[in-house]
Amino acid sequence: MQARQKKSVNISTVFVLGILVCSLVPLFLKMDSLKLSNSFLQLNTIFLSILIEAIPFVLIGVLIAGFIQIFITEDHIRAWIPKNKFLAVLMSCIVGAAFPACECGIVPIVRRLIGKGVPLYAGVGFLLTGPLINPIVILSTYMAFGNDMEMAMLRMVVGFVAALAIALVVSVLFRSNQLKNAKEHSHSHTHIKKKQKQPLVPRISEMFKHSIDEFFDMSKYLIAGAFVAAFLQTYVSTQSLLQLGDTQFQSTFVMMALAFVLSLCSEADAFIGASFRNVFPTTSILAFLVYGPMIDFKNTIMLLSVFKAKFVVILFILITSIVFLFVTLSSLL
Repeated sequence: MQARQKKSVNISTVFVLGILVCSLVPLFLKMDSLKLSNSFLQLNTIFLSILIEAIPFVLIGVLIAGFIQIFITEDHIRAWIPKNKFLAVLMSCIVGAAFPACECGIVPIVRRLIGKGVPLYAGVGFLLTGPLINPIVILSTYMAFGNDMEMAMLRMVVGFVAALAIALVVSVLFRSNQLKNAKEHSHSHTHIKKKQKQPLVPRISEMFKHSIDEFFDMSKYLIAGAFVAAFLQTYVSTQSLLQLGDTQFQSTFVMMALAFVLSLCSEADAFIGASFRNVFPTTSILAFLVYGPMIDFKNTIMLLSVFKAKFVVILFILITSIVFLFVTLSSLL
């Protein structure tokens, strides 16, 4: 069984490295000699821009994940997390709102937290609010809409309430942590406890080792997700999507689909959303700003690498339906 898993991991790694090499080769060779099509060059540009945008946040995320793995114990987690489900979800959403991370960088952090004993529903609350309503995102939203605080406040309030509702539903539907390799996490805890008794310098060294392993583990899924997102942006006409948005309901779904396909970093998506102000109503743009940071294509690929597929599918359905509901209700207030 382990041999099969190693073989599949090696094949996926080679495939992802192949994608990366093919995208980098045109940068070092003369374009005239290659005679590449404009669409391929566009795909290559979008793919690399997504990677360049996401990798710094993934690096920050894996460093934090490494710190959690080595320095944070299960006893710390039990002391910090309230036993009451609602209070645990509320606290995780508040902590996430104050934590500057993108939807890619937060995945390894949440994996380590849940592996350490944080309840799944608290992890989901942190996962959803971290990329959506942290201070950097709110500031960029304020600036993107011409120093208008209304859209920034709408994004913050609707996003927070939607994340709270999603995490509470998850607390009812799932009792286990839903990690793919839950047994491996439990076995590694005894090994990590021995490391935590070491002096500071060896522990810091172990932290960086875990961060490096985490980075290479997450990066292959990020690269695969970024490539597919770039492919969809290149070969699926955005104009054809926009033509579907005749009514408010349709335009809201169209903007949510656009947020999923574009896979923008949450620190920059407000500037893209603001460009649609003359095309779609405020409700649809708000859906774009709330939905994208919670779930997009590259983020879904990374979630599938960490959590069981059934959980990811249900989480996707919950995010889609609850965001649509809350955004629609906000237009009636």
